[in-house]
Amino acid sequence: QVQLVESGGGFVQAGGSHRLSCTVSGSSFTINAMGWYRQTPENQRELVAIITSGGSTNYADSVKGRFTISRPNAENTAYLQMNSLKPEDTAVYYCNAQYEGYDGTYYEDGDYWGQGTQVTVSA
Repeated sequence: QVQLVESGGGFVQAGGSHRLSCTVSGSSFTINAMGWYRQTPENQRELVAIITSGGSTNYADSVKGRFTISRPNAENTAYLQMNSLKPEDTAVYYCNAQYEGYDGTYYEDGDYWGQGTQVTVSA
């Protein structure tokens, strides 16, 4: 069974820093990209940051310059370093992994999702 385990959720004051971690386990397919998304009661789930196996990154404009996504050695753990946090960063953060592979008979691709972790930024 494939699992994405997120850690690092919690409370932090505005202006502070925090780091989230996500580890993928149990996948027999290649993880081509990993990303972080977030969702609030007011907004749909949105992309925060994504990193490909080649190291290319993309960020939402709202977090650019403040957040950094990393995936050391393109393995199965991704981090989201969050600096200069703002109250509007408060959300449930979800880890995502994009995969593809051949199981010996069929080609498969798709997404794995974590269960989400709450980050609350207080003023």
